[in-house]
Formats: sequence, structure tokens, C-alpha cells
Amino acid sequence: MQTNLADFIKDTPEGLEADAILRSCVHCGFCTATCPTYQVLGDELDGPRGRIYLIKQVLEGTEPTAKTQQHLDRCLTCRNCESTCPSGVQYGRLVDIGRAVVEKKVGRSAGDSLRRRVLHRGLLSKKAFAAALALGRAARPLLPTSLKAKVQPLRAPGSWSAAQHARTMLLLDNCVQDAMAPSIDAAAARVLDRAGITLKRVAAGGCCGALSHHLNEHDAAVARVRANIDAWWPLVEAGAEAIVVTASGCSVMVKDYGHFMQHDAVYAEKATRIAAISKDVSEVIADAWVQLKPSLKPIRDALPAIAYHPPCTLQHGMKLRGGVEGILRDAGFTLTPVTDSHLCCGSAGTYSVLQPEISGELKHRKLGNLVAGKPAQIATANIGCMTHLQSGTELPVKHWIELIDERLAA
Repeated sequence: MQTNLADFIKDTPEGLEADAILRSCVHCGFCTATCPTYQVLGDELDGPRGRIYLIKQVLEGTEPTAKTQQHLDRCLTCRNCESTCPSGVQYGRLVDIGRAVVEKKVGRSAGDSLRRRVLHRGLLSKKAFAAALALGRAARPLLPTSLKAKVQPLRAPGSWSAAQHARTMLLLDNCVQDAMAPSIDAAAARVLDRAGITLKRVAAGGCCGALSHHLNEHDAAVARVRANIDAWWPLVEAGAEAIVVTASGCSVMVKDYGHFMQHDAVYAEKATRIAAISKDVSEVIADAWVQLKPSLKPIRDALPAIAYHPPCTLQHGMKLRGGVEGILRDAGFTLTPVTDSHLCCGSAGTYSVLQPEISGELKHRKLGNLVAGKPAQIATANIGCMTHLQSGTELPVKHWIELIDERLAA
């Protein structure tokens, strides 16, 4: 693709990166076939190739409009197109650059700005979010059906192992998961304890920064990343061997800290180190599986069949495919076949709130494929996918690490 970027961006770090990405695109359109929003809307401009052209025009000086912004907003950033692309186009990074430029040039309506601000601040405030969720749970019987489905009862986390092992890993203490499903991190801690690893909470840490980043709140995202690095760094220097993330949506962000902070003179080197030792919990369990497998409880009755949904952040963002499925099968679970398992469920962080119609249609299609094999429950690897899917089905939806914890429990 030939490019001629405008003066306002061509010599900036963002411009140089965008130019290289644009030039790698060969217009083949393979990406369009696997784009969830294109499948729903059927508009070329709601597919990766069309959005790439829109971003190119904006970076070359064409004034964007609210319509341009709408097409970019509709992108899930699922990065399925990256898995499909034969040329290795880094679409996810390009769309981040394009959105930021369009945001500055077009702005937002007062209503849209307010909605995004409330989402941003409400979800980042752990105390406020936990209080609101507790209130919703208390009033759940009185809520309308659509809202009741989004406010799921609390699953008791159970005990957190107090054992101290020679190996220590740090846990990302993310923004909403502890309030929505504390059972996930507690299960991960118990499983790692059986592998001789202490999983340590770090109170000074918090949201990975993805929420702010994808809402174009760049300064807030940078502040969040710096805060996490500051919280983890002394413990990394003291011997903690990894940052463990149990939500794949957060994991893909932490693994990108090196790139995200590459132009920060103070934090670039530390961010690169943090990204290098960051691990999705599936990677840690895969490495420790030889030690864990002998501790599985004997199977007396057939285990319930599982339909597994691999989040986009796991399979497309981190390119971690098949690992969780292999662990679940080796643990004795039967996995039912799922058509179009590569497609997004429609959660995508705040997307389900900001684009409810597209998100709802994708959820409907995904659940149809998940339940087709008549599973007893659904498993996934991301809190966003888990709660989104649970809002549309009576089948229990769990994080896969909870299922492994149940198989290992005394």
C-alpha cells in the first residue's frame, strides 16, 4: 500500500508505526471473511480492510467525520483479522492510532462523552464498583430480566492458600474481577500452590490499563501502567519470577507493556522486563502440568461435558491456541465441538455497553454454537467473556481454572 502521511503525524512515533503497518497491507481481503462486525453488518467499512482505508485517509490529511468515528468505534479489536492476515498486518495497533487521531479531530457528543466518562471512572474505582454490584445483587429479585441477567450471584471464593514456597509469582489485581468473580483468582492460587508456587497479591497494583487505553484515555492508561510497574518492580528484583494474569483481556495488555511504554525514558526498560515475565495463567499451568496431573481426583462418574470458548485476547491477541483445551481434556473433561470458535462473543471490554446491538447479536450467535453440542456447562478464560455469555444462558459459565481447581480439590 502506497502512503503519503500528512505533516501532522508523519514524523511522529505513531506516524512512523502506522506508515509501516499500512505499507504491509496488500488489500487481499482475507481479513474481511473472519471479521465479526462485517459478518453482522455486511459493510466493507465495518471490516478491517475498509477501516484500514479510512485510517489511511485520515492520516493522509482527509478530515474525518462522525461516520468515520462510528466505523472505528464498531471494531471489537478482536484481532481475528491478524490471525487470518497472510502479510502480518498489525491491525490492532493501527486501529488504536487511528481512533486516537479521529477522537481529537471529531470529538464526542455530550451524551457519549458522559457515558464513556462514567464507564471509565466507575469501573476503575474498585470500591464504587464493588458497592454498586453488591447493591445490584441485593436487589436482583426485583430487577428487570435484562438487567438481572447481567448481575450474577456471587460465587464464594473459598480459601486462599497461606503456604509459602520457594517459587513466587505476582498476581495482577485487576479492576472488576475481584468483585464480580473472586473465585477465579482464589482457584488459581490453590492450583499453583499444588505446583509449589506462591501466588502473591500486590495491593498497590490494579487495573492493567486496557480499559483506559481502549476508551482513548491515554494519560490514564499510562498512569495505570506506571503504577503497576512501581508496585511489582521491588518484588521482581527480590526474586518473583512472573506476573500471572487470570483474565486474558488483561494478560494481552500487560504483555504489551514494552511496546506501550517504549518512548517513556523512565519506564521503557522496566516495562520491557515486566512484559517479558508476564504470563497468562494458562501458560503457567501448562508448564506445571506434569506436577499437577498426578494430583487429579480419580474419576468415578463421567465428568460434565464442557463447551469451551477461547477469548479473542487469548487466541488472536496472544496467539495461545489449544493450550487450555489440552489441559481440560487431560484433566478428564469432554469438550463438545463448537462451530466458529475463532469468532468473538461480543464482550470486548466496554463494547457490550457502547455497542449493545452488535454485541448482543454476536452473543446470540456464539451461545447458539456453544450450546449446540449439549454441554453441561461453558468454560472460558476471561472475566468479560464469562459475564457476557452468562447473561444469555442458564448454563453455568466458569473460568477454566475453576474447573481444574475442582478436579484437584481435596
